[in-house]
Amino acid sequence: MTASRGIVIGGGAFAGLALALALRQGLGRDVPVIVADPAFATRPSRDPRATAIVAACRRLFEALEVWPQVAESAQPIVDMVVTDSQLEDVTRPVFLTFAGPVVPGEPFAHMVENRHLIDALMQRAEAEGIDLRATAVTAYDTRPEAIAVTLGDGVVIDAALLVAADGARSKLRERAGIPTYGWDYDQSGIVVTVGHEREHNGCAEEHFLPAGPFAILPLTGKRSSLVWTESRTEAARIAALPEREFHQELERRFGLRLGELKALDQPRAFPLGYFVARDFIAPRLALVGDAAHVIHPIAGQGLNLGLKDVAALAECVVDAARLGVDFGQFNVLERYQRWRRFDTMAMGVATNSLNLLFSNQSQLLRSVRDIGLGLVDRLPPLKELFIRQAAGLTGEVPRLLKGEAL
Repeated sequence: MTASRGIVIGGGAFAGLALALALRQGLGRDVPVIVADPAFATRPSRDPRATAIVAACRRLFEALEVWPQVAESAQPIVDMVVTDSQLEDVTRPVFLTFAGPVVPGEPFAHMVENRHLIDALMQRAEAEGIDLRATAVTAYDTRPEAIAVTLGDGVVIDAALLVAADGARSKLRERAGIPTYGWDYDQSGIVVTVGHEREHNGCAEEHFLPAGPFAILPLTGKRSSLVWTESRTEAARIAALPEREFHQELERRFGLRLGELKALDQPRAFPLGYFVARDFIAPRLALVGDAAHVIHPIAGQGLNLGLKDVAALAECVVDAARLGVDFGQFNVLERYQRWRRFDTMAMGVATNSLNLLFSNQSQLLRSVRDIGLGLVDRLPPLKELFIRQAAGLTGEVPRLLKGEAL
């Protein structure tokens, strides 16, 4: 069986579904868009995690008409506090705060629970008539004028472009022979949702502790999402603790500012590392999201980096199509690669440097970094630049990230 030529996206998580919606918006229904992912067989999503969506990516979801479906369950982050301390310190001095909107009425980020966002993307994709298939891309064969994509159910699709959005262990990237470079941090991030007695008032906190950052990210209601970095062995030990002992470890790091705490789901530990694909493209193939790069969560930019890929690739493809150009050809994909590689490398270097700077016991480094944080806090123009950078609004910004439809 052969379908008409269009675009196949292997992987239907945030990046894959957002890209499908962007392409449908820009190309219309004349170009078939197919998203293949075995996870489509399991609905609704049960992912207990939450994600910080920066202002630019919220604008993307606004442009794709997805944001209204999650707006009520999204928690604005209106303030952020950064501390640097030892675990046993009684007080945690604040060295840096980020408060205020990027523009009037627009917070620099929102916290959104993954299950709400993925379900909203699925519903919007179905409403737009995007072809969602509960199977995987198992093989492909590239020819100069097309790419023949084989799905797990035996269907062969003659496409102009294949997009690998199948995660950090991408089989499509591996099949293309694209190497990655990077390293393992020997750290894991413990992820858990907690309830607390008092209101957080939309304030996020990042406590830099010797083992790594302990981030408290506000959710709707009296709840917060934690991303808690420890060494690999210590994280495994903590995540496996009985409820009472886990609570003791949690309270030591969280503190009592928000009153009594309670874990609302099972803590899980995820290994942390850094890698970037040597190439983001191959003949008639483009990588987006975790298939192209994985960075440390210290700045909360992982998913947002993937959504920037989506906005850039969609714009390159749509611009080419409107000029009557074959959007799967090399020079179109090369434009995408040039657009995204520098930003990705810069963010990777920044997060890696922050992790090395803060995840240690050195008193000298602690003094240096605290002086640096204090200087940033006292220089409003520099702080404003950091806020705009964190919000994804610096550099060459794709149209979708400005909130403009393609």
